[in-house]
Amino acid sequence: MGNKYRIGFVGCGNMGSAILKGILSAGMADRDEVIASCHTESSKKRLEETYGITATNNNKEAVHADVVFLAVKPNKLEEVAKEIREEIAPDTLLISVVAAKSVDILEDLFRTPALDGKLQLVRTMPNTPALVGEAMTALTPGHWITDAHLQYACRLFESFGKAEVVPEDLMDCVTGVSGSSPAFIYILIEAMADEAVKEGMPRKQAYKFAAQSVLGSAKMVLETGEHPGALKDAVCSPGGTTIAGVAKLEETGFRHSIEAAIEASIEKSRG
Repeated sequence: MGNKYRIGFVGCGNMGSAILKGILSAGMADRDEVIASCHTESSKKRLEETYGITATNNNKEAVHADVVFLAVKPNKLEEVAKEIREEIAPDTLLISVVAAKSVDILEDLFRTPALDGKLQLVRTMPNTPALVGEAMTALTPGHWITDAHLQYACRLFESFGKAEVVPEDLMDCVTGVSGSSPAFIYILIEAMADEAVKEGMPRKQAYKFAAQSVLGSAKMVLETGEHPGALKDAVCSPGGTTIAGVAKLEETGFRHSIEAAIEASIEKSRG
């Protein structure tokens, strides 16, 4: 596949909008070649005014594209699939961002005589940092997807973050480690800032110090390739302030809390 194609969004809520913004910002699609479906007139107006794209209240219109993002709520998937599956062409790349719906479930829901054995499907799990071009996305290919379609899907998601192909049996793990975890990081940033405010720092400044420290630390892990434990050890001088803080984190169960939160998210995803 080439660089730019007509792209449709079936559903364009928080995650759909994050992906849309990322793709447009990266220049992976022209605004006049994007169409998105939504439920209400107010949502339609918001999408058109915010992103300069075509919006519609008809899901079938959004499917007439080269690439279709399926971004509906899980409880609406079966209903929407019945509505649009006959409209999907065999060479259309269908990208699902529907949580907790496996490739097998998706392929079964979109099975038609025209698509049987031909459906170009990829299941994905991005996260909301797509809004700022720093998403982490996992992609699981369907049984019949071509290498060209899979590579193009990866390029789309890499245009606003990082993307990795993973097997289906790791998708629940992905939900915990990257899908849900931004919320845990926001709590960490908030807690760091609260303590700084307690010590007299203005709140806006405290958020900036805390958030930039988290951003920089993450970048160190990604760019140096060092083990996080080694990077932690490098900051901990003998008898210093940092090792005192690390000891308190271990004493109060910080590591266990993070592990437990990820585990809870994974188990919820497994159902």
